[in-house]
Amino acid sequence: MAAPNQPHQATYDAIVIGAGIQGSFAAYHLAQRHRDTLLLEQFILPHSRGSSHGQSRITRSAYPRAPYARMMPDSFRLWQRLEAEAGSSLYRRTGLVVLGPAGNPELEGCRRSLRAGEVLDATALAQRFPGLRLHAGELAVWDGTGGVLFADRALRAVQDVFRRHGGTLRDGEKVLRIDPGATLTVTTTAGVYRAPRLIIAAGAWTGALVAPLGLRLPLQPLRIDVCYWREKEPRSPGTGRAGPCFMALGLCRAPHGIYGLPALEYPGLVKVCYHHGSPADPEERDRVPLGGPHPDIALLSSFISSYLPGLEPQPAVVETCLYTNTPDEDFILDKHPKFSNIIIGAGFSGHGFKLAPVVGKLLCELSLGEEPSHSTAPFAITRFSGVLRAAL
Repeated sequence: MAAPNQPHQATYDAIVIGAGIQGSFAAYHLAQRHRDTLLLEQFILPHSRGSSHGQSRITRSAYPRAPYARMMPDSFRLWQRLEAEAGSSLYRRTGLVVLGPAGNPELEGCRRSLRAGEVLDATALAQRFPGLRLHAGELAVWDGTGGVLFADRALRAVQDVFRRHGGTLRDGEKVLRIDPGATLTVTTTAGVYRAPRLIIAAGAWTGALVAPLGLRLPLQPLRIDVCYWREKEPRSPGTGRAGPCFMALGLCRAPHGIYGLPALEYPGLVKVCYHHGSPADPEERDRVPLGGPHPDIALLSSFISSYLPGLEPQPAVVETCLYTNTPDEDFILDKHPKFSNIIIGAGFSGHGFKLAPVVGKLLCELSLGEEPSHSTAPFAITRFSGVLRAAL
């Protein structure tokens, strides 16, 4: 934590703004390449204000869109490398069921992304996973690589390894100003720092940081209800077995998709969430909306009654998280159009955590002027019109 009295002044090889999972992995990769790197975080760590907190995230090979499917093998490998470096287990393989209407394009995309994806009808699914129910005209695809990433543990691990490689992490320092140039200057509430390269990965705060640099990115923060549902008959804790993760795609009642994780965080409570939310100001995310039940929770209750009859249809615990969405729900991984030594990683749209090791590597490569190890063409800023304004 920064000392409150005297401003810090220092020069680094690189500065990364945002110590969530994406920024932390970008800093980790820079430190691995022996770049003296400063990682800045506006809140005191650990915190639950952004998109990287909580105990669990799904990981999977199944992806409807090819660019992400091609990145996942690299991501699995890099997670395993971090596990070895940290000496900590960061992933539990449970498998993943992707269910939806037969012929649905997203479901078909997931099936194509799996070399050994097994298709299950209602009878086969009921035999293997009695807690999940399909309906007429629906199919399921089995992804045996799917599982749960232990999110809080993973974030601590990547930051610990970053520091072990000589990186500097300063939390409780909000960025006040970015002055571009061949050597950039970043002024915070506690210091002034300079570097020839800057990566901005500040989640829901990215839009406000890049606006003074002449960019109007189409980023929409969303407040997500993270819901936990009680098992009617809790599994015996001694069995050591967990049910699979799942995703429901293409359902008329849930156009943005529903996902679930087994009861690993809270005993007897299964995490089931709608992959969407309500627009939010990140500064006021924890303000509870006025009014009655959230429509997303009502939607989930209906889904659970129909597809997961072994769960109580009312949530036992409701927490919150932030997504930061782009209009097409694809990431932004690109150089600033005017300042090529400023790299932006944003708009992870609720599906970025599992890919953070690769995203961090790509941001690092872009900042060093290296050829990216995966194509960043799908993630270009210029796919959106009207983003560039006159810099202030």
